[in-house]
Amino acid sequence: QVQLVESGGGLVQPGGSLRLSCAASGIIFSIYGMGWYRQAPGKQRELVASITSGDSTSYADSVKGRFIISRDLSKNTVYLEMNRLKPEDTAVYYCNAALRRRDYWGQGTQVTVSS
Repeated sequence: QVQLVESGGGLVQPGGSLRLSCAASGIIFSIYGMGWYRQAPGKQRELVASITSGDSTSYADSVKGRFIISRDLSKNTVYLEMNRLKPEDTAVYYCNAALRRRDYWGQGTQVTVSS
């Protein structure tokens, strides 16, 4: 059974930082591409950052220079370091694991940026 479990969300002031974690089980973590998506109220889910099995990373323009995606193969965990957070970063953040036609999602973790 595949499980992706996110953690690390919460309430933070503008300009603050958070680190999200996504622990994966039930998959061969090293061969999957991993991604972080987010969905704000009334908006479509969007890709925030991704990392390939070869450790290539990509980012949405809105988070470039502020967010960093990384992964620890020894812990089967992918991280999203979020810095200089803005109110518009408020959303539910989802972890995704993808390999060809296999596509798995976590349950999401809420991030709220507000003073």
